Order: sequence, then structure tokens, then C-alpha cells
Amino acid sequence: MTDDADRRYGLLSELSGIEETLDPRRQRHLPATAALGWLMRGFGDFFAYPLLSLGYGILVFLISVACVWTMIVLRWDYFIFPALAGFMIVGPILGVGLYEVSRAREQGREPTIRSAIRFRPGTLAQLFFAGLLLCLLLMLWMRAAVLIYALFFGYRAFPGLEHMPQLLFGTQLGWGMILTGGVVGGLFAAFAFATSAFSIPMLINEPTDVLTAAGTSISLVWNNLPVMIAWGAIVLVLFVLSVLTGFLGLIVVFPVLGYGTWHAYRAIR
Repeated sequence: MTDDADRRYGLLSELSGIEETLDPRRQRHLPATAALGWLMRGFGDFFAYPLLSLGYGILVFLISVACVWTMIVLRWDYFIFPALAGFMIVGPILGVGLYEVSRAREQGREPTIRSAIRFRPGTLAQLFFAGLLLCLLLMLWMRAAVLIYALFFGYRAFPGLEHMPQLLFGTQLGWGMILTGGVVGGLFAAFAFATSAFSIPMLINEPTDVLTAAGTSISLVWNNLPVMIAWGAIVLVLFVLSVLTGFLGLIVVFPVLGYGTWHAYRAIR
């Protein structure tokens, strides 16, 4: 009876993911500097297929500019800052074609635009589901950002982008909102990063479903925190630099980070 109870408990623990919290099987003991190696491999894939990479980067650049321009035209400029932060949430799903390019190169195949968007049967549905979940998370973050603004400034109308620096950095309420928004946004970004860091590449490379892939991704990130924190910092810094260039930096940065994400997946999975 004791053995049966132990087996039942072990099965329940495995299903609930309890055993994976600090699972030595998922600990790769990679140094934080390994993240720089993934970035360099990302540059290697970029220069191996420059036209394909630049085309992908230009497409992401145009989508980003179109989204910001639409928000300005519709006077939804109060959504711009949350949307920029939210880009970190939906970014992984935009890189699916890049993962396939790195995968093809790894297998000795010549990647093409067609192969970058052609997936194994059933994968497309799982990718759609993953994208839907990330978009829902983005919408939740956007709503949280509006509530944080209302918490500090009440029903005051959005003053416009030209007045936001003074409002944020020139008042105590502004600094309070920056601190609160940074903490809340960081939690959203951390959760999105943990769930999507490896789940999207996993869906492309392995016959699995999105929930299993997301759970595995969280476990892999948790068990390899130093190197994953370093990789997340690299992603954040390069994205901020891209925004400061008016999104032009995304033309190069996005493909490089997409390729680097694939190499991160291959190193840890």
C-alpha cells in the first residue's frame, strides 16, 4: 500500500510540475556569458542569409511604424508607451520564420521564404493558439497600464506625448507611476519571457502542444536563471536601442535576436 501511494504521489507531482521546479535534468549550468555566444550565432545566421534577414527585419519595422502611426492618427497616443512595452510580449511569435531559418541552416538545408512559413501539420494551429494567448496577455497588460495611469492621475485627460516627459519626470506622481508601472510591467514581461522563450521554437521543432511547451519553457528558464537573465537583458537593451532609432534598429536587431533565440533553445533544451 505504501508503494502504491508513493507511486500515485509521484505521478501527481509529475503532472503538476512540482518535480520540475528545481529539476537537475533541466539545469545546464551555463555561465551568463553563454548568452553572448547566442547573440554571436544570431549575427552569424544574419550574415549567412542577409537578404532574407533584412527582408524580415524590414517587415517587422514597417509593422511597428504602422502600429504607432495608427495610434497617433486615432488619438490613441496614450497606448503608445504600453504598446512599446507590450512588444516584448508578442515579439517571440513574430519570430517564427526566423527560428525556421536557423533550424534549416543547422540541418544543412537552404532556407527560403517559403520554407520559413511552411510548418509541420498541426504546428500552425498550435502557433495560432500561442499567438492568441500572447495577444490576450498583451491586452491584459494594456488594461493594467490604463488602470495604473488612472490610479495616479485620476480621470485627467492624456496630455499628449510632448507633455509626457514633464508629467512623468517632473512630478512625484509621475515618478510613482514610473515605479509602479515598471514593477507591474516587469512582472508581465517576465511571465511572457518565461513562457515564450522556448515554447515557440519548441512548437516548430517538436511534436507537442502549446500548453506543454509553455510549461516546459517556464521550467527551463527557472532552472537556468543566470544565463536566461543575461539573455533577457540583452534582448531588452537591444530593443530599447531600436526604439531610440525610430524602430530602424529593428531591421537588424529583430532577426539577430530571433536567430539567437533559436540557438538559446538548442543550447538549453
